[in-house]
Amino acid sequence: MPHRSYDVAVIGGGHNGLVCAAYLAKAGASVVVLEKNAQVGGAALTEEFHPGFRNSVAAYTVSLLNPKVAADLDLAAHGLRIIERPAANFWPVDDTRHLLMPYGLAARQKAIARFSPRDAERLPAYDAALERAASVIRDLVLTTPPNVGSGLAELIRSAPLAHRLHKLPLDDQRLLADLFTKSASDYLDRWFESDVVKAAFAFDGIVGAFASPHTPGTAYVLLHHCFGEVNGKSGVWGHAVGGMGAITQAMARAAEDAGVVIRTDTAVSEVLIEGDRAAGVRLADGDTIRTRTVAANIGPKLLFRDLVPHDAIEPDLRGRFLGIKTGSGTFRMNVALSELPDFTCLPSSSHGSAGSHHGSGIVIGPTIGYLDRAFTDARMLGWSLEPVVEMLIPSTLDETLAPAGQHVASLFVQHVAPRLEDVDPYAADIDMRLKNRFRPIASPAVASGSTTKRSWTDPREKEAFADLVIDTVTRHAPNFATSVLGRQSLSPFDLEQRFGMIDGDIFHGQLSLDQLFSLRPVLGHANYRMPVPGLYLCGSGAHPGGGVTGAPGHNAAREIARDLKRDPPWLRG
Repeated sequence: MPHRSYDVAVIGGGHNGLVCAAYLAKAGASVVVLEKNAQVGGAALTEEFHPGFRNSVAAYTVSLLNPKVAADLDLAAHGLRIIERPAANFWPVDDTRHLLMPYGLAARQKAIARFSPRDAERLPAYDAALERAASVIRDLVLTTPPNVGSGLAELIRSAPLAHRLHKLPLDDQRLLADLFTKSASDYLDRWFESDVVKAAFAFDGIVGAFASPHTPGTAYVLLHHCFGEVNGKSGVWGHAVGGMGAITQAMARAAEDAGVVIRTDTAVSEVLIEGDRAAGVRLADGDTIRTRTVAANIGPKLLFRDLVPHDAIEPDLRGRFLGIKTGSGTFRMNVALSELPDFTCLPSSSHGSAGSHHGSGIVIGPTIGYLDRAFTDARMLGWSLEPVVEMLIPSTLDETLAPAGQHVASLFVQHVAPRLEDVDPYAADIDMRLKNRFRPIASPAVASGSTTKRSWTDPREKEAFADLVIDTVTRHAPNFATSVLGRQSLSPFDLEQRFGMIDGDIFHGQLSLDQLFSLRPVLGHANYRMPVPGLYLCGSGAHPGGGVTGAPGHNAAREIARDLKRDPPWLRG
C-alpha cells in the first residue's frame, strides 16, 4: 500500500473503533482503521470454531447497542438484522424448580409469584424505580463527562448536568445514591424476600465484574445492564442474525461507504510523539503512518503500558493509568451440540423441539449464596468450584450457525481469577480438599503437588476448568456432556492475547465507583482526550464503559471532530 497521511488513525477495529471512524469520515475527515487481527470486529466476532458450527466468539448477546448509533450508521441497510429472544432468562434452581422470566410485567409477576407472592407484588415498584434511575443515566450515555479539574470553562459546561440532578426529587437522588454505592444484594434486600428472585436480579450486578453480589458498587453494574433495547423495545434481549460479527461487519461496511480505509493484519507497535503531541503510529512491520490525531480503541491500561512512550507523560500520571483496576473474572466457551440440553426441572417435549427457555439466557446461579461462593472460590482457589454460567443457544433463533438439527451454545462463565499467578498453590490445595462440594477436581498443578506458580498459559488449567463448566451444566441437563461435539475455550489470558483485554477485562476497566463517568479512565481525562495532545480514547475504557454499545466511539468522534474543526449537527447527540 502506498504511504499516505490521514487526519485520524484508529488503533483497533473493534465495534467502537469502527463507529468512531465512520462518524469522523461522515464529518469529512480522512480516517484509517488499523486492526492487528485478520478480521475487524474485536470481541464482537463470528467464526467457525468446529467444522460446520459458527458462533459469536467473545461478545455474545444484543441489548446495549445504542439506537442512535444504529440509526446514524444505518446498520439495517448495511445488513444487520436482530431477532428478539422469546424470553428474557431461565434459571434452573434444582431438579424440580425453575424460574423462567418472560417479557411483560404481568407474566413476570406470575413467574415470580411461584417463589414469593409478596415479591410479585413488589415487582412493579422495583421496575419503576430502576427505570427512573436508568432514564437519568441513559441521558448521560451519549454525553461527554465533565472533565473535573480542567478550569472554569469545564465547570460552566457541567452546570446543566448539576442543575438537572439538583432538580430531581429527593427520593430519586437517594435512589441514585443507593445504586452507585450499595451492593446488589443490599439493594435487592430492600425489595424482595425470595433468595431465588434476588439471585435472578443480582446476576446482572456481577456480569463482567470480578465481584460478589455483596460487593459495594455491584448495584450500579446491575443498573448498567438495564439501559438496553432491541428493535425499539426497552428491556428486551436479542440475537444478531449471523452472530455478533454481523454487527461489526455492518459497521465496517458503513465506515467504508463513508470513506474509511480499513487495514487488517496491521498491528501498531507505538504511538508516534513529535513536539509533545501524537503525530501518527509506527506499525509492527516498521512502517509509519502520519496523522493529525490518533484514536485508541484499546484499553487505556494497554495503551499506556505498551504503545505510548514512557516519557511522554509524567510518571505519576502514567502510574494512574497502569493502576486502573482490570479483570472481569470471566471465561468464555463455545460448544457444538448434537442436540438441545434437556433440563431436569423443565423437560423437553418427546420430539426434542426448542422451548422458549432454550431461546432465552439460561443462567446457572440459583441463589445469592451460590453467586457469592463462586467469587470467593475464585479469589482463593483460582476458579469457582461451582461456577456461574450464562448459556445462550443462538441456533434456536438462527439456522445459519449450525447444521440442521444440531446447535451451538455460548457459555459466559464466572468466576476465574484474572491471574492464576496471584493464587497461593498451598492454599488452593487445602481449600479444594475442604470445599469439595462438587466433585474431586483441582488444578492439575495443585493435584500434582507442584508449588510452581500457576498460570492461564498452562493449557491444562484451561481444559480442567472447561471440563468443570461442562459438568456444571450437566448437573441440570443430564444429556449435555454427551451432546458436546466440539468446544472452544477462552481464558482471561486468551482474551488478552487475542483481543487486547488486559487481565481478560471485557469492559477495559472495571465499572467500579472510582472508574465511572468523570473518573473514567482517570480523573482529568474523562473527555476522551488523553494526556498527550492529539491522542484520544474511543473504546470501552472511556465513558460510558463496556458492552457492545458504540457509545464511546460516538462520543469520542464528536470530541475529535470538534478539535479538527468539524462539528456537523448530526454528531452532537
